Amino acid sequence: MKHLIIFLCILTAACNNADKQTQKITTNSDTLKVGPDTTGAVKPGVLIVMPPTKKIYANARFKEVTVERTGEHQFLIKGKAQVFEANISWAVEDGHNELKKGFVMTDAGAPEWGNFTFTIDVLKERKNSTLTLILFESSAKDGSRQHELPVVLY
Repeated sequence: MKHLIIFLCILTAACNNADKQTQKITTNSDTLKVGPDTTGAVKPGVLIVMPPTKKIYANARFKEVTVERTGEHQFLIKGKAQVFEANISWAVEDGHNELKKGFVMTDAGAPEWGNFTFTIDVLKERKNSTLTLILFESSAKDGSRQHELPVVLY
């Protein structure tokens, strides 16, 4: 009984303190405040705008892969790969056709994770198509694609 009374006293005190507190937000150059409130309290009419996040792609052989658009049809691809003889193959497809293909070397072969960076310049053949970059490891046995990592370009 004594424990129950102590618990109820603590619960009541906590509820009273919660009512008195106001939730604050911090602002920086990426924050947009809408409305007359300038106190920093969270209230209706306040919009918080966050900076866009970069997508990071990964699978069993690729990690920390990012794509940055550097021009109208140019892209910078960076990441890490754990591939045989440090060789990454890639292709750009539009859902129907393979528009470009090539390979790039990492700075270390498997079992290490090697860094890679390369650029591509690719133009859509059809206006409404979606271009997809596919990173993969070519099989040493038969040249087939293994561990494909699809990345939508635009």
